[in-house]
Amino acid sequence: MKRDFLSVLDFTTEEILESFEIAKDMKADRQKYSKALEGQALALIFEKPSLRTRTSFDIGIQQLGGYSLYLSPNEISLGKRESVSDVAKNLERMVQGIMIRTFGHDIVEGMAKYAGIPIINGLTDYTHPCQAMADFLTLQEHKGKLEGLKLTYVGDGNNVAHSLMNAGARLGVDVTIACPRGFEPNMIAYNEAVEEAKKTGAKIEVVHDPKEGVKGADAVYTDVWASMGQEEEAAKRKEIFRPYQVNAELMANANDGALFMHCLPAHRGDEVTDEVIDAPTSVVFDEAENRLHAQKAVMYKLMKV
Repeated sequence: MKRDFLSVLDFTTEEILESFEIAKDMKADRQKYSKALEGQALALIFEKPSLRTRTSFDIGIQQLGGYSLYLSPNEISLGKRESVSDVAKNLERMVQGIMIRTFGHDIVEGMAKYAGIPIINGLTDYTHPCQAMADFLTLQEHKGKLEGLKLTYVGDGNNVAHSLMNAGARLGVDVTIACPRGFEPNMIAYNEAVEEAKKTGAKIEVVHDPKEGVKGADAVYTDVWASMGQEEEAAKRKEIFRPYQVNAELMANANDGALFMHCLPAHRGDEVTDEVIDAPTSVVFDEAENRLHAQKAVMYKLMKV
């Protein structure tokens, strides 16, 4: 039976933790898995540009013995040049998996509905599950555990925030979203995470005071204030989010040794200062590297015959 990875919640707690162990094993010994997906092809559909997603999936499938096919917006134009269902039915005849990075989450859901091969969500406007997998793998590596930790996300309640809440709920990590009023996470995503958190005892909350939010945090996370597609709002958002900048003063409210995290790209001087992102406690490039290993583990679990 084929499985998809559209949300962190598509994996059980045990499956996420197992994926982390596989990812760490892959990281330690690349050759051990060099033929794991030998001869398998992964289609990479990009409606949004990317540095880390493109590189990590492209290199990742090759390191597992497979190969990739990059498909740009001009070649597909989902829902315009060709329907999502037709693209799915074409590709399932030629490749063994599809990674898609797009705008509407309904596009990824449609692809999963119509394709008889695994679909991996490389990002939608609603969720970014592969990023969250890399983030919590990084958190586990640096803190030696996950359960009982607190992660505070400061900024816009966007797709990254949604996936962090889901992952925290699954793994027993308290997740606080500190955001301006009017920029809270989607309520469906929030309620879903709160319900899941009941199983692990994690606390999922939304606050509006960033200093209150980072109090007791083991990790402080932020993202750009204006995501792709929100460029026209950038100037307005900069004014609204200025009090939510992650700087040394804000980090001082977190626990001693609290990690700084960011999904990148970072707008230095906006959501984060140089002194924070370049500090010894910053793990942003560890997160970026772990995109490769976490995604290899996801591909391995979904595509291995």
